[in-house]
Amino acid sequence: MPGTNLTREEAATRAALLDVASYAVELDLTTGEQTFGSTTTIRFTCREPGAATFADLVGATVHEIVLNGETVDPAAYADSRIALTGLAADNELVVRADCTYSRTGEGLHRFVDPADDRVYLYSQFEVPDARRVYTTFEQPDLKATFTFTVTAPAHWKVVSNAPTPAPEPVEGTESAVWRFPETERMSTYITALVAGEYHEVLDTYEGAHGTIPLGHYCRQSIKEQLDVDELVELTKQGFAFFEDAFDFPYPFGKYDQLYVPEYNMGAMENAGCVTFRDEYLPRSRQVHAFYEQRANTVLHEMAHMWFGDLVTMKWWDDLWLNESFAEWASHHAMVSATKYTEAWTGFTNARKNWAYRQDQLPSTHPIAADNHDLAAVEVNFDGITYAKGASTLKQLVAWVGIDEFLAGLREYFRAHQFANSEFGDLLAALERSSGRELDSWAREWLQTSGVNTLSAAFEVDEAGAFRSFAVQQSAAEAFPTIRRHRIGIGLYDLVEGRVVRRSVVETDVAGERTEVPELVGERQPDLVLLNDGDLTYAKIRLDERSLATAVEHVDAVEDSLARALLWGAAWDMTRDAEMSTKDFVALVLRGIGTETDLTAVSRLPLYARTAVNLYSDPAGRTELKATWERGLRGLLESADPGSDHQLAFARAYASAAHTDEGLDLVAALLDGSATVEGLTVDTDLRWTLLTALATHGRADEARIGEELSRDNTISGQERAAMARTVRPTAEAKAQAWRDAIERDDVPNETQRQIAYAFPTAGQEELLEPYLEKYLQMAETVWEERGTQRASTVLEYMFPMPLVSPATVERVQTWLEHSRANPAAKRYVREGLDDMQRALAAQERDRA
Repeated sequence: MPGTNLTREEAATRAALLDVASYAVELDLTTGEQTFGSTTTIRFTCREPGAATFADLVGATVHEIVLNGETVDPAAYADSRIALTGLAADNELVVRADCTYSRTGEGLHRFVDPADDRVYLYSQFEVPDARRVYTTFEQPDLKATFTFTVTAPAHWKVVSNAPTPAPEPVEGTESAVWRFPETERMSTYITALVAGEYHEVLDTYEGAHGTIPLGHYCRQSIKEQLDVDELVELTKQGFAFFEDAFDFPYPFGKYDQLYVPEYNMGAMENAGCVTFRDEYLPRSRQVHAFYEQRANTVLHEMAHMWFGDLVTMKWWDDLWLNESFAEWASHHAMVSATKYTEAWTGFTNARKNWAYRQDQLPSTHPIAADNHDLAAVEVNFDGITYAKGASTLKQLVAWVGIDEFLAGLREYFRAHQFANSEFGDLLAALERSSGRELDSWAREWLQTSGVNTLSAAFEVDEAGAFRSFAVQQSAAEAFPTIRRHRIGIGLYDLVEGRVVRRSVVETDVAGERTEVPELVGERQPDLVLLNDGDLTYAKIRLDERSLATAVEHVDAVEDSLARALLWGAAWDMTRDAEMSTKDFVALVLRGIGTETDLTAVSRLPLYARTAVNLYSDPAGRTELKATWERGLRGLLESADPGSDHQLAFARAYASAAHTDEGLDLVAALLDGSATVEGLTVDTDLRWTLLTALATHGRADEARIGEELSRDNTISGQERAAMARTVRPTAEAKAQAWRDAIERDDVPNETQRQIAYAFPTAGQEELLEPYLEKYLQMAETVWEERGTQRASTVLEYMFPMPLVSPATVERVQTWLEHSRANPAAKRYVREGLDDMQRALAAQERDRA
């Protein structure tokens, strides 16, 4: 039985049969707290009268199905599909049903704010979840227009893809009806509905193509956190940039941005009705890197209005292009049109490392993945789809030129507006604009897996100049593709205590060895940096002299992007067991205090924490943990008062503190008996400090409850759940397991926080019984809990602290014999690979 799955072949068959003209969707949000009324009228044509097909509807109680005026037997609705037979040339399908509100962030999510008991709803439909709210033909290439009619409490705000109409009161009730105008043609997955007691701020953008009404929305209890001036400025900068760069007016009339609770992802590009996780409206102080990432998300979703919404992929094989393009375009816009001019450095320090890790897992896949069905799509929202794809597009821009790239995009948007396309359509437009043959480039970059490694090979003469210079390229044995790369080669000298770039040469690398004659005769620098400018996607390795310079003088490298490449190379070498954990931690402590990129300042402690807890030699781990704690305390105490560095180091120190001395300071900062000049211990930092104490048994349930009474918000409840989970008791672990795995009434974001906190480093004895529990759970969790909950617990609750040869052997045996869902096995296999890396790194650290 197909259940909620849909294959590419089924979708192609249905698309060949049908053209969908319109949907009329009537939703009644006043029928109760568990369900809502949903009546859908679909008008469509059939190319083969008399044929059969099916419509999609998930988890509904169907009251009536009418096809072309004839009532259909309710038995036609089974297994999440409505069987439709005897189709006419022109058809009208009407389905009247009750659908269920979600607590998992899929479909129409319902949230009651504990701060004031106000109700908030929002939809999340990508990949296939519009069918949880109304009857659909759930595939991206059956575009249609949509007319939404919504009945809701009269005092609510109701927002959808089309401009919001004035509500019409329903006589004798406290309800009203919103009759939205018809939308442009779009796919089901980018339709949207947001409703509830939202706070609203309206504005307009006046651009070269006219006026765009703007709306910003959030919960009433956090309206003081809506920094609307900053967000409106960023929105207007984005529109000015994209309308000019794409030479195409914004296509959806108005633009609302809604910050919603318990959201599963960063944001979603619903046409004209973009939803964001409301953690992007911080209640406590955040470092610059937070706002840079938020800006990236805002502009990422805006780029989708053209690439994804205006022109939409035919099928999910081109999911990568949808996300990769938005990821590339957002960073390009940030650098070109906003104050975040160093955004590509942040990308290298964070997003690209995500891609490198994902691409070296056994679950790696080509950028253009073979998404043969919806089940495959749902596990491919990963670092390859987003960050590797964006890196590859950055390489393509370097390959063809930015002006030629944008010219191809403009042609593509004009040719395929409000329709569907495939990657070949874009490639053809880029070939015409650039004059370059790109089919072979696409094959080697998009249809293969794995990451190449670049290293310098050279000889130096008696005078210290290069006699020869070449770039060597290698690939993993399992993924042997050798690609073409456009790269920069930077020569850096140590001058009066600073590492400065003397010159850079751009060249095309092809094959296993590429000679670079331009460098012959150049004096050997202190540092040779391959991929200077970060034009391509490849791991880099440093020659002996360059590595020594990086290790001793990383804090003296003037260029932030060059430092990001060095940080990335060092972390990658540590993960590959080519650099010892002790050396990596020492490198971080040496360079992070003066690092100017705040993304690096936030991320490097996370990498180092993983290295300390998992990659270090167990025999020397106690000493290294003490070194890491002392080093962070020194950084905290020496940071400029009130600086972003100070806040980042306070957070990192809390997670590293484990000695009595360290935990005493954490406790004193929390209760106010100790202070650090310039450091404000606000709500979020209080939870960070308290969770650190709970991890080491110095905060019990009563203390956590006391803190929760100070912060009885949904964020407070989520942070309290995390603090309870990390307590070093068998009872705490058992309760966390029940809450994350067994209960159905735990909200999705709370479950995520519990799952993330569960495998706490240093609690191996408590976690020992959960290896078998985890493997037993993995057998059936995908079917029993669905995509969202299952993927969360499988990824986060893998028992990484139990790293050992015995654990590796047990998990390998399970993978060999288990009949679990392939998606579930993918997450287990990824956890196993991380564990095997940890073992290799421990061996290297032992040397």
